[in-house]
Amino acid sequence: MSSYDLVVIGTGPGGYVCAIRAAQLGLRTAVVEKRATHGGTCLNVGCIPSKALLHASEAFEEATKHFPALGIDVGTPKLDLKTMQGFKAEAVAGNTKGVEFLLKKNKVETFHGTGRIAGAGRVEVISEDGGNRMLETKNIVVATGSDVTPLPGVTIDETVVVSSTGALELDRVPKRLLVIGAGVIGLELGSVWRRLGAEVTVVEYLDRVLPGMDGEVGKQFQRILEKQGIAFRLSTKVTGVELGKKGAAVTVEPAAGGESEKLSADVVLVAIGRVPYTAGLGLEGVGVQVDAKGRIQTDNHYATNVTGIYAIGDVIAGPMLAHKAEDEGVAVAELLAGQSGHVNYAVIPNVVYTYPEVASVGRTEEELKKDGIAYNAGKFPFTANGRAKANGTTEGFVKVLADAKSDRVLGVHIVGADAGNLIAEVAVAMEFGASAEDIARTCHAHPTLTEAVKEAALAVGKRAIHV
Repeated sequence: MSSYDLVVIGTGPGGYVCAIRAAQLGLRTAVVEKRATHGGTCLNVGCIPSKALLHASEAFEEATKHFPALGIDVGTPKLDLKTMQGFKAEAVAGNTKGVEFLLKKNKVETFHGTGRIAGAGRVEVISEDGGNRMLETKNIVVATGSDVTPLPGVTIDETVVVSSTGALELDRVPKRLLVIGAGVIGLELGSVWRRLGAEVTVVEYLDRVLPGMDGEVGKQFQRILEKQGIAFRLSTKVTGVELGKKGAAVTVEPAAGGESEKLSADVVLVAIGRVPYTAGLGLEGVGVQVDAKGRIQTDNHYATNVTGIYAIGDVIAGPMLAHKAEDEGVAVAELLAGQSGHVNYAVIPNVVYTYPEVASVGRTEEELKKDGIAYNAGKFPFTANGRAKANGTTEGFVKVLADAKSDRVLGVHIVGADAGNLIAEVAVAMEFGASAEDIARTCHAHPTLTEAVKEAALAVGKRAIHV
């Protein structure tokens, strides 16, 4: 039986980062991974492959629709979906092999198989052929991520009715794609296939897209997507999916109740969220407590109620984001090494990688109003930004929310080109407790899209220059 200071179950962004940081701090560390490759959902069937297809499909649409206006004549572009899927596969392989290299470089021992907590300080690794191996360890970190949330009564066959995993592997462009769920995953993958030629309809139970994000951002973003060709059926619930010879018939009705109707689709994407993946971990056997949503309960130091067992990432409360899991992985490793690991949950960016992108960090206006916090808002449209005008990327805006008394930045919300990169500036500023005045008085290069952030900060004090 091998003995370690730490065994991490799962090598997604949270798990592998946790293991590497622990090894850097001198802990003898091992990881257990059920897949043949490292990286978890994110690198294998989530963040990385979806971004590869988003990038490729955006380039296809640029060549198809926007190049002529720039004076570039490339004729009529032809889609080679097989090659595009190969481009995606290369991105996945490069990243997963990169993680494998990093684990070896940091002398983290790896075991492939399903990990199960067999007792205090013991992790059983069950290989695909049924063999097993027992690891002895002082500490265990559960970093097993999440799985697709099923829709009751709907069977996912990954051919006609697909999850995000199947939607990344389609070998043809569906004529009609129906997406169930107007969250990040549904809108990103819906955007991919719309650009490649599919007629996309998004059905959402709530009365808005991107639930939980800033309401004003959601409304403008929906209008932008509708202009691109995506149709929305909001306040609508799916009550059934029937498979036929040529696709599926999806039964929908108003969320508040009412007459039902059937929508036809060649492919149906179920994208209603994700749930913690804890199946087969042996949590009940060792007495680890979970909440009503199946999330492992932890204290502020990621410790469960069982001594020596910790959890991070999607299996605990908080946003299901890879970078949140990474920061938790670093924090728990540092805590186990006697340092002061910490995550500031008030400053975790969230990005939707459509075109244009949507990015946010901190509080929304709805949250501030609910909590009775007085604030000032400054907004600046990209139509007034010189670089955006030059690039022809004028859709969207930047909104800065600052405390009415202290001027401290409480939240920033962006819809527009490169929003995912623009949000980093304000995340750093918020981490250091910056005021809107601090951002406004920081010199920004011209002409750049970042000037829109500065102008929005100026607008908090009603002194924007270019509007």
